[in-house]
Amino acid sequence: MSDTATLPVTISDNAARRIAAILARSADADSLRISVEGGGCSGFSYKYDLTREREEDDLVLERDGARVLIDQVSLAYLEGSVVDFVDDLMGQSFQIRNPNAVAACGCGTSFSV
Repeated sequence: MSDTATLPVTISDNAARRIAAILARSADADSLRISVEGGGCSGFSYKYDLTREREEDDLVLERDGARVLIDQVSLAYLEGSVVDFVDDLMGQSFQIRNPNAVAACGCGTSFSV
């Protein structure tokens, strides 16, 4: 992935390393699927699943051994986002910096548009 400026969703270096490490240990999956579903304290929530199944219209992002799949419905909510992995005093987690979110919960897993 050489030209990240033209991609609708960006994967940070930290996220790519963590996803690649998770996928390397998984015998059943070769991709991380990120999706958006209704629910959560702010209206929508992010969902992460390990998978081998791809849909024909999935956005496929690949970087440094990491493969991320995003379905077209979720992509509408994630356009312009950065997927990051944070390891700090509060713990380890994937975080999505989403410019479309007008509000988010304190844990960072749900948002509203």
